[in-house]
Amino acid sequence: MKHVAGLFVSLSIGLALAYAKARPGKLNMASAGNGTVQHVAGELFKVMTGVDLLHVPYRGQAPALVDMLGGQDQVMFDTVPASIEYLKAGKLRPLAVTTTTRFDALPDVPVLADFVPGYESSALYGIAAPKSTPAEIIGKLNHEINAAFADPKIKARLIELAGMVLGGSPTDFGNPLAEETDKWAKVVKFSGAKPD
Repeated sequence: MKHVAGLFVSLSIGLALAYAKARPGKLNMASAGNGTVQHVAGELFKVMTGVDLLHVPYRGQAPALVDMLGGQDQVMFDTVPASIEYLKAGKLRPLAVTTTTRFDALPDVPVLADFVPGYESSALYGIAAPKSTPAEIIGKLNHEINAAFADPKIKARLIELAGMVLGGSPTDFGNPLAEETDKWAKVVKFSGAKPD
């Protein structure tokens, strides 16, 4: 399953970019903490746009969302599952999704790459087994997981929870993991991010 990270602020994306560029270091970018999905997604945005946002790391996603809702922070690259209820209630406004395609749960929200060419940030979730697990066990697990993802009720529930179902083979999951590891290592190095 793939969850989508989104950029949440109170202006349109074009206006938000111009507004942020005109106020270097003046806008707070909330995250669930140093090195989290929200943090590195924001750092990638900063690298690709030249926008200077002040990173405000919290001790978890919930306190970051509380301060976003309270107006202490202006920007958050949050995961949609954590924010979907606030989005539905109109308490947060999504400007863009950070995947390469629009998201089923937010069909009217544009893709950030339409404004920042090449930008992509998403969190992949999968099931792993020890390297020594026999191939026939891996094959059986993969078959059953893909069968579950094909079930209309399960697929609908995952979409309702703001997930995107991406079934496939173990290789289909392993290749993107290697690419993502390389990509985010470069972002972390460039940003100078350090763990607490």
